[in-house]
Amino acid sequence: MIVCITAAGKDWEAATQPNFGRAAFFLFVDTDAETIDAVRNEPGAHGAGVQAAHTVAERGASVVITGSVGPNAFRGLMASGIEVFVGASGTVRQAFDAYRAGELNRAGGPTGRPHQGGRR
Repeated sequence: MIVCITAAGKDWEAATQPNFGRAAFFLFVDTDAETIDAVRNEPGAHGAGVQAAHTVAERGASVVITGSVGPNAFRGLMASGIEVFVGASGTVRQAFDAYRAGELNRAGGPTGRPHQGGRR
């Protein structure tokens, strides 16, 4: 199984990032081999959550571990059949271990606010 964890860096010791769509990296963990493939997240000015959900789905993840997820990203992940677990903190390894121990919450809906682009 492939698990995607939002992170500030490229390895097990990187800090998790709280915002799915705006995370610096997506770390794709192969749960059988416990190897990581780090992919830089390059969100655009608009639609960061939708683009991020697409990237995660293209890489074959079946689970996302993050701090929070906005409504557009959540809809995109759900449409791709990807489960979302929120509340991740600490390092990537700590978040992965918390997921395996059943300590993270499965998101039943968006947990973050929508991105407010444009002028006010």
